[in-house]
Amino acid sequence: MQKRLRLARREDFNKVYRFGKSMANHQFVLYQKTQPAVSQFRMGISVSKKVGNAVVRNRIRRVVKEIVRLRAEEIAPRVDFVLIARKPVATMGYAEIEKSLLHLLRKSGMLVKHKNR
Repeated sequence: MQKRLRLARREDFNKVYRFGKSMANHQFVLYQKTQPAVSQFRMGISVSKKVGNAVVRNRIRRVVKEIVRLRAEEIAPRVDFVLIARKPVATMGYAEIEKSLLHLLRKSGMLVKHKNR
């Protein structure tokens, strides 16, 4: 995922947590906050140590980043969002994670249809 599409600073995460809206399903929690100053979306990922060891946590981060990278044109612009992975994600495969993540993005209204599709 491109560096300009990432939330990296602690204060950016805190703004999204404090002032954003949250939505959840069994596998993920999503916090989102609109940012009119930003032209595209920015994403942060949080995976707690409760989910698994470093190998498991990094795998979850890589899979989520890849799903978002492949669907980037369908995600609404001008939004900062943070995804928090819950324990069930550790045992899921790529297809299951993708289905769950897309369900949550649709539920939150962040997944929009692309003009060419």
